[in-house]
Amino acid sequence: MTSLNIMVVDDSAITIKKLTKILEELGHTVVAVARTGRDAAAMYGSVNPDLVTMDITMPDMDGIEATKLIRKEFHDALIIMVTSHGQEQMVIDAIEAGALGYVIKPVKKEKLQESIDRILDKFWKS
Repeated sequence: MTSLNIMVVDDSAITIKKLTKILEELGHTVVAVARTGRDAAAMYGSVNPDLVTMDITMPDMDGIEATKLIRKEFHDALIIMVTSHGQEQMVIDAIEAGALGYVIKPVKKEKLQESIDRILDKFWKS
């Protein structure tokens, strides 16, 4: 299994804590946390994570706009959207913005692993 450096982007401290725990259990390292899309876009270049988990609904700048900004400058950025049920159109918008996958909240360890594996199989450049 590939160990990744991951940035977690979410405005919920509980979700950040849960995602961090799951990601660490899966053998990855959370190298940065952002609470808004604007912060994520601003720090991406200096953090240079292997993967980003990106909430869609956040204050300041949503995950869709942040994904557009990140992917505009860093074309090979690997971003997984984290979304609540009932946000199907937002998921479609996020994929069109450059996200490569999504997981539904509450995040399940197995589903997150499947999404990461699918992205790595298709897009990982080691």
